[in-house]
Amino acid sequence: MSIDPRVALSSLTTALEEHLIAASNRRGDGDPSVEAAFFAVADAFEVYEDALYEAYNEVTPLQVFDDEDEEDEETDVDEDEDLEIVDE
Repeated sequence: MSIDPRVALSSLTTALEEHLIAASNRRGDGDPSVEAAFFAVADAFEVYEDALYEAYNEVTPLQVFDDEDEEDEETDVDEDEDLEIVDE
């Protein structure tokens, strides 16, 4: 069963608004309400992206990064630091 992209967009907009509220009321680093709102935005975005693709074969120019993506980037940076240019 597919979700109407308009409904998914409405949920994404609501999640973004709730994230703004949580961020503006932050009670320090690692505030669980900000973290929960962060993940709610990511989840709502993925639902919207799937609904948009399913209905119109279209995507957004946005991407959600997960912890694995960050670890891969850190590994890539470390590998670049180990490279050495050798003049022949």
